[in-house]
Amino acid sequence: MHRSLTLIPALLLGLLVGGDALGQGKPSPGQPGARSGFPPLPTTKPPALPPVGAPGPQAGNSGKPGGPPAAGTGRMVSSGTGFVVAQGRALTNAHVVERCRAIRVRTASGQDVTARVLRADRQRDLALIEVPNDAGPPLAFRREMNIRRGEGVVTYGFPLAGMLSSGPTLTTGEVSALAGLADDQRQFQISAPVQPGNSGGPLLDLSGQVVGVIVSKLNAARVAQRTGDIPQNVNFAVKGNEAVEFLRGAGVTPTLRDGPPRTAAEVGEIAHPSTLFMRCMG
Repeated sequence: MHRSLTLIPALLLGLLVGGDALGQGKPSPGQPGARSGFPPLPTTKPPALPPVGAPGPQAGNSGKPGGPPAAGTGRMVSSGTGFVVAQGRALTNAHVVERCRAIRVRTASGQDVTARVLRADRQRDLALIEVPNDAGPPLAFRREMNIRRGEGVVTYGFPLAGMLSSGPTLTTGEVSALAGLADDQRQFQISAPVQPGNSGGPLLDLSGQVVGVIVSKLNAARVAQRTGDIPQNVNFAVKGNEAVEFLRGAGVTPTLRDGPPRTAAEVGEIAHPSTLFMRCMG
């Protein structure tokens, strides 16, 4: 019995210094807020999904900031979520729109249009997207980002497009930790379930204000290979203050607001008209 217990610290240490076997695929030690000597744990980003018969992008609209026009092939290679933050402007993750020949956006009203990347920040994993002016009302960010552990949150987005509901999905959970991978101070850890396709969607408090942007989940399968145990409900979101700073740097003035407590269903009703289904076209 004593011998078995002594193996536990060594196994945990292996998780912290495991190197490539637990790599996230993004540079972490050089990022602000990440402690040196603690390499990131694995996370899952949206994989390529099979085409679902989506219409092709319009010629002359590039999915890359400042890039030449690209017609693309009309094939969806991956999908994600975004949300309106100002008239004609939406926010998503940078990894959702990377290497896209064009980007297609479906609004809550059913419009299916071509969008364009205006600015991307790979360190924060955020991107600003140009969308039609009538894409939806801007979601407001929480005025005071004094988020606490245990605070209830709601996600709204489009997980596993082509496999689950074609409509948006709402999940609930709590803020588990005030830092993300490798103690990254730009992220929260949350317990609300997240799947590929949720990336870029809003994380809202129980007043319906944005407090973060969904970004990734812990790669449970890879962690289980090392530990023999499957971690549960370990997901991450970029903090709302990081998103607000990014938007202001891009010349967008986000709406800041406080509101009364609401039910999760009411929060979903607030998020619905502003949340966008995003398709990366190859």
